[in-house]
Amino acid sequence: MINHRMILPLVLFLFVVSATPLFAAEKPRQPNIILVFIDDMGWGDFSCFGNKDARTPNIDRLAEEGIAFEQFYVNSPICSPSRVAISTGQYPQRYKITSYLAHRKVNQDRGMNQWLDPAAPMLARSLKRAGYATGHFGKWHMGGQRDVTEAPPITDYGFDASLTNFEGMGAKLLPLTMKPGWDKPGRIWQNAEVLGEPVIWMQRSEITGGFVDEAVKFIDQSQKEEKPFYVNVWPDDVHSPFFPPVAKWGDGSKRRLYLSVLAEMDRQLAKLFDRIRKDEALRDNTLILVCSDNGPELGAGRAGPFKGYKTHLFEGGVRSPLIVWGPGLVAKDAVGSRNKASVMAAIDLAPSLVELTGAKSLADIHRDGRPMLQTLLGQSDASREAPIFFSRPPDRKSFYGMEGLPDLAVRDGRWKLLCDFDGGRPMLYDLDVDRGETKNIAAENPQVVARLTKKVTQWYDQTLGLGNRGVGE
Repeated sequence: MINHRMILPLVLFLFVVSATPLFAAEKPRQPNIILVFIDDMGWGDFSCFGNKDARTPNIDRLAEEGIAFEQFYVNSPICSPSRVAISTGQYPQRYKITSYLAHRKVNQDRGMNQWLDPAAPMLARSLKRAGYATGHFGKWHMGGQRDVTEAPPITDYGFDASLTNFEGMGAKLLPLTMKPGWDKPGRIWQNAEVLGEPVIWMQRSEITGGFVDEAVKFIDQSQKEEKPFYVNVWPDDVHSPFFPPVAKWGDGSKRRLYLSVLAEMDRQLAKLFDRIRKDEALRDNTLILVCSDNGPELGAGRAGPFKGYKTHLFEGGVRSPLIVWGPGLVAKDAVGSRNKASVMAAIDLAPSLVELTGAKSLADIHRDGRPMLQTLLGQSDASREAPIFFSRPPDRKSFYGMEGLPDLAVRDGRWKLLCDFDGGRPMLYDLDVDRGETKNIAAENPQVVARLTKKVTQWYDQTLGLGNRGVGE
């Protein structure tokens, strides 16, 4: 029999039990992100993008389990500015980095800054402030190279850890080189030791694996600490000079060496992909993105059906393959698909990933990129609404046998216009029917030419004129 003095405590107990769920709702896990940014690879170099001369089965598998995008653009046809764009979501002209960073005097002569302003709105810093572990493993090339020894370390840009090559400040892997018939390896970039230590020397043919090993260790540690992670894996490959394993030297031709390096890079990246795929806790909550920083070197990689190479504003210089993989994040009906319609750019990745993670953007100034998350995850085939603008590296008016190259370019919907700084010598292409840029139809479309010429020349004058516009700490 229940004592009256027990009734009130019993009623309170039943109320509490009924109001408390059996299992407390878990806090949504922030998705992990891995960005693989390959060096000097053409649009047509993955076998899933048409390469018949070499196989890239591990990257192809990502495409089979994810989405392959055919109309993705990087924002410069050369490395340093392309890396600035993908890191900040802004045009690199805002930071006066318009070609590859080289020796101090060379940079000055080209009107460039010596390194990226560390106050730039870095994706890494946004994610770090949102609780992410952030690591950069591979080529940097946004400051600290040749004789520029006082550039900020990579960790000043929002990264907890870094391991780079001879074009960045901090710990690094430096290449040993071997050719058939050599008795001992050679060394290049020996002076890069002044750009930071510790330094590990290893075979050039194995360096992608070295960066992958460090990235995997970083992922392991992040998982132990129960922190989401953002990891850059930016290989030296497939940039020249080419030093594949001696056994894969083949006939020693430039094309053969390139293909061997490409296949070896794919093999070494498999460890990274498998680390995620085989871990259930990571597989369904990690997004992997793979693309190239610019088009291929002449005689090495190939741009598929597109005109031009690295340093050119034609499609072959600025269009990159993009593969997005994430079994728990990508729309199920988009798995294994090829998106041929959506036009987007590398500057769109930072705002898209900020949206994905729920982080707060650091860009309280104008951001050039547009959030394209639904497109990236296969939930939409929308394109960015704003045009994509490009400028030629200042030291590349003539290159790879092409004289008098155009200075500016803009992609706006179906139209692609190239012209000089003053708007002269316009070249207009309808990419819906002429993606190879074979027929200049400027004369037949004067109104389109006038509209796009005004847009691209104003963009260049205004954007470059802004100089360094960063977001402070």
